[in-house]
Amino acid sequence: MPALISWWRQDLAELVPHALDDAVQAAGTDLLRRWAEPQRHYHRTTHLVEIFWALEELEDVEEIDSRTALLGRLGGWFHDAVYHPLAVAGANEGDSALLAVRVLTDLGADAADVAAVERVVRLSATHSGDSLTSLDRAFLDADLWILSSDPDRFDAYCEQVRQEYAAVPDTAYRAARAEVLRTFAERPRLYLTDFAAAQWEPQARVNLDREIDRLAGPDIDGV
Repeated sequence: MPALISWWRQDLAELVPHALDDAVQAAGTDLLRRWAEPQRHYHRTTHLVEIFWALEELEDVEEIDSRTALLGRLGGWFHDAVYHPLAVAGANEGDSALLAVRVLTDLGADAADVAAVERVVRLSATHSGDSLTSLDRAFLDADLWILSSDPDRFDAYCEQVRQEYAAVPDTAYRAARAEVLRTFAERPRLYLTDFAAAQWEPQARVNLDREIDRLAGPDIDGV
């Protein structure tokens, strides 16, 4: 947790060097509080850190520059800042985008930077859009990095998502979850950056196919 606050403060110091230190600290503390809410199992700080790692990898291979990576990290902080598993589609992302605009504007961020962060947060609702920027593509790929993780991490992710939807009966969950995963598996190209498409996509497709098959199998009662 202290490391995350330090990263937040470093990024805000670069983005808004004139921002009041107490205000930056308070905003970061509130975001961490949100990311630790009890209804979360996957959408916690581990997911946030994995986004940061994915963005760093994309920066290392020069898919994005350091400024774009910084904005991507801010997108990471805000994209699941409001998260209620049973919210209607797009509601979490819309509310998170509004929070990003309010917080970053209050801290004195440039309007163009605020708009860029707001945009990626809203795009995370569907992971698609027109005229995508390098920031959009890198952020959306980083958000979906988990699909390409090693089998053990991917299986843990699937279980964590199931925990978030514990109120949903198993049969209904399996059908809905499989449909969500198929929307990604059926895309001609899963990742938007060239590096992720080449390096992450093969494992992601293996993971997706395996989980879709599992969801289609017998339920927990063996029926």
